[in-house]
Amino acid sequence: MSLIPEEHKEHVRNQLAENLVNPVRFVMFTQQMECQFCTATRQLVLELASLNDRIKAEIHDFVADSQLAKEYGIDKVPALVVLGEKDYGIRYYGIPFGYEFQTLMQSLVAISRGKADLAEETKAKLKAINVPVLIKVFVTLTCPHCPAAAITAFKFAVESDLIKAEVIDSGEFPQLALKYGVMGVPKIVINEKVEFVGAVPENLFLQQLLLAIQ
Repeated sequence: MSLIPEEHKEHVRNQLAENLVNPVRFVMFTQQMECQFCTATRQLVLELASLNDRIKAEIHDFVADSQLAKEYGIDKVPALVVLGEKDYGIRYYGIPFGYEFQTLMQSLVAISRGKADLAEETKAKLKAINVPVLIKVFVTLTCPHCPAAAITAFKFAVESDLIKAEVIDSGEFPQLALKYGVMGVPKIVINEKVEFVGAVPENLFLQQLLLAIQ
């Protein structure tokens, strides 16, 4: 059974055809005894790849391909790495479905183009960053506000080689949600120092990021 409903496939196919410029590649990590969301994530990745020739998909076993997982910094599954002309440091843990399908689609576009739709002032400040930044965005698949925060984090990662962004499904990784005290989503944690809840505007997100690296 298809994850993307047949009545929506043509719309998704058209969106990809109109917006993808350069090739993108999914590198998905699962495991031999697949978890519930591992199976669904693998299916979703392969379905998307079948809708556009610019999308390629690789499926890897987290244990058998442990060296590759280590190279990409993957420590849990299901995990999804989305690559363009280079590795922009974008990772998705869990299945990007429900409202999070929007996050996946928009990240594909930004990665394919190698640039993000951000204000020029934001881009300039991101380019000036000279220390590593890790943004964690905790989401749920039923949260309509989560994609805005997740997409902003991914756009920041596309614009700066020093920024990495992880989106984590709180429902799939409850132990991490507990560790970071996730009581509401989206919850954003930057460099383990600054955290806030809510889909804030781009400029306020940037202020929090700059605060984290001071």
